[in-house]
Amino acid sequence: MSRIAQRYAKSLLELCIERKEIQGVNRDIKQIIADIKAHKDLQSMLKSPVIKGDVKLNVMSKIWQSQMQPTTMAFLNLVVNKGRESMMREIGESFVDAVRIHERIAVAEVVTAVPMNDETRASIVKEASRMTPFQVELKESVDSALIGGFVLRVGDKQLDASVSSQIKNIKRQLSENYFLSDN
Repeated sequence: MSRIAQRYAKSLLELCIERKEIQGVNRDIKQIIADIKAHKDLQSMLKSPVIKGDVKLNVMSKIWQSQMQPTTMAFLNLVVNKGRESMMREIGESFVDAVRIHERIAVAEVVTAVPMNDETRASIVKEASRMTPFQVELKESVDSALIGGFVLRVGDKQLDASVSSQIKNIKRQLSENYFLSDN
């Protein structure tokens, strides 16, 4: 993340702490990020140097004003007035990360070969909780190349319990043993 995005995010977080609006604004910012990711036209508009800021702000107001906190809308107005709307997604992602740090939440990324059921999910969260002193927020993805098992990452720690990794380890061990003695 750029320093500019981090500064905007930090300022917004400080304002939210002061006003006790962290949860509402965080929910709004997550929605803005999701909308920007989902709509390429919106993304293009925000990045376009040809479209004037007041037009961008008008479009953003029509999209979000009825469902967003006043603080969120005031922040969007500030970002556009400072000419930083092209960085809105990055600023938003920095804000969401800053909220996680503030609330002592660690993101645990788990990749499984097949979608998890609730029992498996609870087990993974329990395992992730052993890897960090923070509360765990699980981010799930599926990769059939794992064959089975899972790969869990929390911060800079990783637990690889995938079948594909075990197969690679066995292949490596077999290739290191050039011959077997009959003795």
